[in-house]
Amino acid sequence: MTDTSAAAAPPVISYLKRDAQGRPFLQGSRCTACKRLFVGERDVCPACTTRNAMEPTHLAEAGTVFTYTIVHRSFPGVATPFVDVIVDLDDGSHIKGTLRDVKAGPDTPLFGMPVKVVFGEAEPVNAAGKPHLSYFFVPV
Repeated sequence: MTDTSAAAAPPVISYLKRDAQGRPFLQGSRCTACKRLFVGERDVCPACTTRNAMEPTHLAEAGTVFTYTIVHRSFPGVATPFVDVIVDLDDGSHIKGTLRDVKAGPDTPLFGMPVKVVFGEAEPVNAAGKPHLSYFFVPV
């Protein structure tokens, strides 16, 4: 599920990439020595400290909510409240993001909720008024 209004927008973070067809994906690095997987590009494995053994890989697009917080105060232009999550992706990596399409409250525990990655326009747009592509999580 990709927001078409952000189809040509530049990614907001370095590990948000596009494939040859322009489809967005999250990129990680896998160590060829110990097989551990990390978000983003790495030169050295944080787990085993092997150098020059990191290979770029697509991160999983599904996972479960490990922990979360409901944010009530944020930067100007960012609508609150929203749910900030850390997700354990199905490939073993862990990533922080925003959970959309849920009404969170004290009576709605989100721990362990299955989620998937979606891509769309970051809010608010940059100072020049141009959008950036970002990623979010939604319940499965």
